[in-house]
Amino acid sequence: MLPKRLITGFDKGRLRNFIALFFLALAVPTAVLIWQAYSQLKWEAFHQYRGVAEELTGRIDSRLNAMIRTADARSFADYTFLIVTGDPSANFVQRSPLSAYPVAEDLPGVLGYFQVDTDGSFSTPILPPDGTDAASLGIGEEEFAARLKLAQDIQVVLADNRLVQSRSQVGRRGGLTSSVATPAMSPGEEKDAAGTAGAFRARRPVAEEEEFAALSREYSQQVFDDVNERKNVIGKVSDLKLDADLQQKSEELEGEGAKEQPGDLAFASSPGRFKRKEQIALAESVRPDGNVPASNVVALRDLRISTFESEIDPFELKLLDSGHIVLFRKVWRDGERYIQGLLLDQEAFVQDIIGARFRETALSTMSDLIVAYEDDVIQAFSGRDDSSYSSGSGAVDGTLLYRNRLTAPLNSLELIFSINRLPPGAGAGVLAWVSLILAVVFVGGFVVLYRLGSSQINLARQQQDFVSAVSHELKTPLTSIRMYGEMLKEGWADEEKRQSYYEFIHDESERLSKLIANVLQLAKITRNDPQFDLKPMNVGELMSNTQSKISNQVERSGFELHVESDDVARQATIAMDEDCFAQIIINLVDNAIKFSRDAEKKVIEVNSRLAGDDYIVFSVRDFGPGIPRDQMKKIFQLFYRSESELTRETVGTGIGLAIVHQLALAMNGGVDLVNAEPGAEFRVRFPVN
Repeated sequence: MLPKRLITGFDKGRLRNFIALFFLALAVPTAVLIWQAYSQLKWEAFHQYRGVAEELTGRIDSRLNAMIRTADARSFADYTFLIVTGDPSANFVQRSPLSAYPVAEDLPGVLGYFQVDTDGSFSTPILPPDGTDAASLGIGEEEFAARLKLAQDIQVVLADNRLVQSRSQVGRRGGLTSSVATPAMSPGEEKDAAGTAGAFRARRPVAEEEEFAALSREYSQQVFDDVNERKNVIGKVSDLKLDADLQQKSEELEGEGAKEQPGDLAFASSPGRFKRKEQIALAESVRPDGNVPASNVVALRDLRISTFESEIDPFELKLLDSGHIVLFRKVWRDGERYIQGLLLDQEAFVQDIIGARFRETALSTMSDLIVAYEDDVIQAFSGRDDSSYSSGSGAVDGTLLYRNRLTAPLNSLELIFSINRLPPGAGAGVLAWVSLILAVVFVGGFVVLYRLGSSQINLARQQQDFVSAVSHELKTPLTSIRMYGEMLKEGWADEEKRQSYYEFIHDESERLSKLIANVLQLAKITRNDPQFDLKPMNVGELMSNTQSKISNQVERSGFELHVESDDVARQATIAMDEDCFAQIIINLVDNAIKFSRDAEKKVIEVNSRLAGDDYIVFSVRDFGPGIPRDQMKKIFQLFYRSESELTRETVGTGIGLAIVHQLALAMNGGVDLVNAEPGAEFRVRFPVN
């Protein structure tokens, strides 16, 4: 209960504001704590999935590096159709592993392997050397045509991206000759080259040779280093709308430093990336000798085998304007530089190496994966639905989860993970329930305390009204008794008046007795220790005893008393304290008399009847104005009066009906009120034994 000093001077509005301020002072820190806990759970979930993204990036990078090491380990001679095996003096050659058809894949999405010499001439290990009978090498016409078509496709892609010379004829065999025309190359730095074995340039007419020689003087292998224009991209990384706060926090906690740029390399440089030298034997001229079986090993006569040392650079990766990926290396031989490499289909490469791995993880259900080349977005895998690609970089937003570049030579490729739906952490469900419970407790506490405070304010006001009413109820009869007593003492009244004075003194004394009885009963009830003498009582006997106690009261007030009870009810037995029952009926009758004194029909009806087989209902009815509906539930409240204490016309303290209600409940009963039109009827029910 609220302290009385706190309640003094409070109305319900001020109480409501005070309790609201009090709970706000509790709710704000609690909400901050819950939000901090939620943020921590969100951070832990973010950090967990960031670890998954980092681990996935590491696995992709490790797999790619293993594949590139395999490709990098290939010899210079592997980029020719025939390679020398064993002792060079034995003149044994066999097909290069790169001459297999379909193309052997060191990396997913490989379209084919190629070699470009210093003047920009193109060759590929999938075609046999010029002047060699393909049939003698076990290659039929249909297969040769397919190989030739693939070689031309590779050359077209490289020529369109100005990586090889503008005009060249490839694959002449039995009339199967193809010519490919491409745009002229830009001039640049002249480079070294190596490896004429396996080249398949056809003989040209004199005029064409002169034209080719002129164009060759303008060609430079520098074009492989200068590839920088890309049109076949989705968008720019700088256009991505990603919130990097959590990612920066993760980097700071992991010791990466707040000043480190998000795109900096987190992986160490790939091990073994350095120039290497190798001693190789290369067949510079080949003449077929008779029928050669269609096997992987070919024996040739008059074969000139050259042994030399070459210096091979690590692989480099470039994204072409056509959308293809070219992985190439520079090889030095005899002061000339050659370009050897492989052409990759970008979509197949990214899908197999990156997309497939991404779809296998839980990240694919809650994040997007953007694959970027330098600052260009080349592919985006969406975790929102089953579609593989987003419509553009502008469609990608959310929170940046993790980003990192791959290890060289793939360090131009960057993987960017962004969250579009972060799953709740392990404790999110518990936190949600705790938050809900706290919210219910706060709201419930506010309501309970407000009602408690309101009841205390109402009680304080009712007590003030009660003191005023009791003072009035005690003062008026005492004054009258004192006045009539003095008149009788002094002998100022004749014999006729004396009798009326005696009756008045008696009535006022009865009124005081009932008031004191009610106050004492109220004191017992409010102390929660009422003591009742409940014993089986016959209803007929109760009605007779009660009628004798109220008949004089009704008659002296100018009312008629009608008491009715059916035979079944009179024979029933209930557990009852007779004095308490009499007090209930007396209070109800007294209330009926007070509020129907101006009624045309001055009758008080007291009835008893059996309601079903379980209850006896005692009713007291008057024929007055009745009770307004909005006050029918309030009149049983302690100290409640329907009229102001300053303007009321009826006497009373506002505790009579409250005592009726409390006594009925204490004896396992109840009380109801109905408007009988005219008048009001109070019904008190008790269970039958």
